[in-house]
Formats: sequence, C-alpha cells, structure tokens
Amino acid sequence: MKRVLFICTGNICRSPTAEGVARAMIAASGADVEVDSAGIQGMHAGEAPDPRSQRAAKRRGYELGKLRARKLAAADFEVFDLLVAMDRGHLAHMKRLCPPEHAGKLHLFRDFIADGVGLDVPDPYYGGDAGFEHVLDLCEDGVVAMLAAIKAGKV
Repeated sequence: MKRVLFICTGNICRSPTAEGVARAMIAASGADVEVDSAGIQGMHAGEAPDPRSQRAAKRRGYELGKLRARKLAAADFEVFDLLVAMDRGHLAHMKRLCPPEHAGKLHLFRDFIADGVGLDVPDPYYGGDAGFEHVLDLCEDGVVAMLAAIKAGKV
C-alpha cells in the first residue's frame, strides 16, 4: 500500500480538495492507496475545509465535510511514501524540513500532469467560486495521473 500526503498552506482549500478527490477515486478503483492532507502552517488546525471548497466539491459528488485541517509533522516524512505539495512554495518549505533520506518522497502535484510540470495549483482562497472550480479540475486531472504513476510503479 502507498501512503500519500497532500500539502498546502493551511489545509483548508487545495490539499483537502485533493484528498477528497483521491478518496473518491481510490474507492471507485479499488487502488491500494491511503491518503491524507496537511498544511505547512497550523493556523487552521482542527477546522473543516473552507465552505467554498466544500460546496464546489459537493457539486461534483465529493465529500470534504468530515476532513479536519492539521499541520505537517516531522513524522510525516517517514510515515508517507509520497508527500505532494500543491505549489512550489510548499515544496521548498518541505525540502527545508525533510530529512535527506526521505527527499525522494517529495513531489509537486502538477508534475504528475504532462502539461503541468513545474506549475502550481493556484490558491483560490482570496478569489471567487471559479477558483475553487479550477482547483477541482486540476485535482481531478492530477489524482488520475498520480494514481496511474503509482500503479505503473513510477513513484
């Protein structure tokens, strides 16, 4: 079984959306993958995902309401097989914290998508509903590609 952790800033928009999408896709496919999400900051620890993320996800059949934000922990680098940053800033932060023996576990989410290599999943927090829909589009594409890479043994 592979264990995947999605990471964003506060763990209330992008990373829980990726987690919710992944949970649904894993359940539908029967893949042997476990997922979680966290934030590089702990300011929203214990909170549910942003209501706008929840509404957008619910419109597509994904349930995020039971998820709760948490801060990235030092133990996560050992526990998870893949630590997937939603943007380059998160990846840089993770690289500073990551023990050298686990550096190969760090990935940028959009690197799994052929035309997204090196690109961020934009933060929808300060924008309107369209931003949350765009994040969902990217999460759906990225999770499909990530699961294919896992199945093919590429990660």
